[in-house]
Amino acid sequence: MAEPIIELKGVSKSFGGNVVLDRVDLTIYKGEALAIIGPSGTGKSTILRLLAGLLAPDEGEIYVRGQMREGLIEDKPDPIGIGMVFQQAALFDSLTVEENIGFFLYQHSNLSRQRIRDLVNHSLDMVGLPGIGDRYPAELSGGMRKRVSFARAIISNPDNPRDRSEVLLYDEPTAGLDPIASTVIEDLIRQLHCMTGVCNTYAIVTHQDSTIRRTADRILFLYQGTFQWEGTVDDVGRTDHPMIRQFFSGKVEGPIQVIG
Repeated sequence: MAEPIIELKGVSKSFGGNVVLDRVDLTIYKGEALAIIGPSGTGKSTILRLLAGLLAPDEGEIYVRGQMREGLIEDKPDPIGIGMVFQQAALFDSLTVEENIGFFLYQHSNLSRQRIRDLVNHSLDMVGLPGIGDRYPAELSGGMRKRVSFARAIISNPDNPRDRSEVLLYDEPTAGLDPIASTVIEDLIRQLHCMTGVCNTYAIVTHQDSTIRRTADRILFLYQGTFQWEGTVDDVGRTDHPMIRQFFSGKVEGPIQVIG
């Protein structure tokens, strides 16, 4: 059986009296490609931030490689590296691509500037963007900015193996992209999943049909604070679950309440 790498046990999270997650259980296994799907505003991104250690649960426990996390990632490092790709790429506009990707290493390592540049260039090669280190985010397309954020998530300090991201968390990586750019990103997610020396476990939050079908092995459907369904991509076409049928058909009528 695959090894559990991150576990949520009875996790709840509220914001201003609004219950977003209600006693959620979730296990991410080593080597898997997991998609968390559901309507907008159901807590999918909140789960990613909990997994990444950027938020703490109101109730419940989070385990990373069997060790219970206490507080946030900034309070105590996890036993493994967990990288996150944010929906809006979250690049510093005033920094070059090289400075964005190497930011953590420049701030928190003793590596020489040339060594960091070499590592940045290697990461850019891996995401298919060689030779753009001197550009600024404003000079890049939306798809290129997403790929730069991928490069930033996978770069690590070779002198500290624990810095390497064993898990990558993707928050709506194809949102706002045209179909061709989305396909490039989906292919890249799968390529990084298969590369030796790069993270081989990931969780992706998305509501885009093509991204779900092209990047996921296991799917969890989140609605009203809990997971309502679990299955594979093939199961999507076979299930009679009313929420899954409504979600993928795009119909207004059904158990999923339309907001707005």
